[in-house]
Amino acid sequence: MFRELTVAVIIPARNESAALPHVLGAIPAWVDAILVADNGSTDGTAQVAMAHGARVVHEPQEGYGHACMAGIRHAQEADVIVFLDGDRSDFPEQMAGLVAPIASESADLVIGSRSLGRRERGALTPQQRYGNALACTLIRWIWGHRYTDLGPFRAVRRTALDAMNMQEMTYGWTVEMQIRALQLGFRAAEVPVDYRRRIGVSKVSGTVRGVWGAGTKILACIFRSAMRDARRARRSGRPDRSEISVTKNP
Repeated sequence: MFRELTVAVIIPARNESAALPHVLGAIPAWVDAILVADNGSTDGTAQVAMAHGARVVHEPQEGYGHACMAGIRHAQEADVIVFLDGDRSDFPEQMAGLVAPIASESADLVIGSRSLGRRERGALTPQQRYGNALACTLIRWIWGHRYTDLGPFRAVRRTALDAMNMQEMTYGWTVEMQIRALQLGFRAAEVPVDYRRRIGVSKVSGTVRGVWGAGTKILACIFRSAMRDARRARRSGRPDRSEISVTKNP
């Protein structure tokens, strides 16, 4: 428990048996529940997770969002949910910095920004840096909020997460959460987190298919969300932010 709030950590994992002992061993003792969402692993990930004290939930449907949702369904009692990757690229020891703004009632969603923290050389590939910058720029143009990262290490108030009604079940999960927070008027914040090279090969940035799939899904999620906002604005008769133009007096 963290300042009277129960906290659950969800780790979506697919073939992370080598990294998980390091990740699980670094999670703070005040965390109430640790759930590893095994997304079809074939390397004994589930057995390693259980051996190190985590609860395992199985989600055979491939997709980062599917794995996260499986974990969420088994964390009903948590006030705050923390998402953490299972590849040891994040620093679980920095989790308090993510949960504290929620506990102090100053934020509903807190993103661990790798852009603001210290990064080990080579931890973020050029395509990751470019993709994050592009997505964050588009969000700022459309919704007027400045994010610096789409980092997977994040904390969210459970009631806010439920209200978001997440739909993106693959690569668009993180960006959809950040957009939905803005659309619903939740308080979104960022804190610096450090980042290091992962153990093993990334399923996203480590393959051409993964890079292409992530990029197209993220951009599609942004544009779909913007179009839905524009349609709602037209129906309500109010101007949409993306359609407002400024005309200077001659």
